[in-house]
Amino acid sequence: MTQALIFKIFTRQQWLQTEADGTFVGAPIDLADGYVHLSTAEQVAETAAKFFTGMDDLVLAAVDPTSYGEKLVYEVSRGGALFPHLYDRLTLASVRWVQPLPLGADGRHTFPNLRQ
Repeated sequence: MTQALIFKIFTRQQWLQTEADGTFVGAPIDLADGYVHLSTAEQVAETAAKFFTGMDDLVLAAVDPTSYGEKLVYEVSRGGALFPHLYDRLTLASVRWVQPLPLGADGRHTFPNLRQ
């Protein structure tokens, strides 16, 4: 059974650094919490609205959750939902695609097809 992709929102600078390094150790909030915060397709728009409002230099990375085994844990978070938390570095090898995450005319982020 194939697991659905999960998602990480990056600033463009964070993504460029990840491409250069081959891995992503985390944004400041990830480092403070001890894991890389990820979202499911159902959660990512709310994540963008809560943590990235008004930011227009973002990219969205689709991550293969099967790449991490026991290092990827779904834990209760916002609103009691289970969110994917990665207790490891995020590697370029696990990223299936990256797309810009622009702001729409309404000020909300415009998402690509998350089922690609």
